Amino acid sequence: MKKRRNDGGGGGGANWMDTYGDLVTLLLCFFVLLYSISSLDQAKWIMIVKSFNPDAKEVSQIADDPDLLADDDVPGAIDAEAFDDLFESLTKAVEEADLTSEVELFKGDGYTFITFHDNVFFDGDSSIIKDEGTEILAQFASIMSGVDSSIKEIRVLGHTTQADPSVPNNPENDRLLSSERAARVVAFIQQRTTVSPDKLVSEGYGQFRPIAPFDTAENRAKNRRVELLITKSDAVEHSLEEYYQQMNR
Repeated sequence: MKKRRNDGGGGGGANWMDTYGDLVTLLLCFFVLLYSISSLDQAKWIMIVKSFNPDAKEVSQIADDPDLLADDDVPGAIDAEAFDDLFESLTKAVEEADLTSEVELFKGDGYTFITFHDNVFFDGDSSIIKDEGTEILAQFASIMSGVDSSIKEIRVLGHTTQADPSVPNNPENDRLLSSERAARVVAFIQQRTTVSPDKLVSEGYGQFRPIAPFDTAENRAKNRRVELLITKSDAVEHSLEEYYQQMNR
């Protein structure tokens, strides 16, 4: 007599359980992946993309939303709120020093621009920083130390004015004076801040970036100035002319 085959559906059941187990495992991996990128961080995202594209020479479509903050304990994370508070802290320091008529501050997209007018720092043709100048600079250096990780660069720009409206300045004296003034401000800041020295840059423009004509003593005083351009770590850089245009809109 032919025996009846009795496998009780065991083979089919085992196959079904294997498929179900694989599905659950894949879902678990998927949710772990979602959890790992739940706080959007550029470094983590790059690692994930590279894991799927190991042969790619560069990673495209990297998520970089400045409104989303990376974890504080991630190396290189940018504290956007701290940089945004920089402008308010500097403004308060200027008000407390009673220098609102001598110091102008402008907050742009990813940068803070500061203008020190005429004799805040220097006398006449001197490049020695005055006492009142060192006081406000020391406060600024202390404030900038608090947000050093989110600062890309601090550029100090030195400017002179044309003393005689009809006769340009002596090029050597003009260039050296503006450069030395900017360099002294940078050196002062470097000695009193935790901002990395490679982020500090001094530039001397002489009389060639005027913001007013040379026709009157008042206008010439406007051109005689020192400027600080503080940019945020993830900000897009612009030319000096573009910064001026944004401030004068």
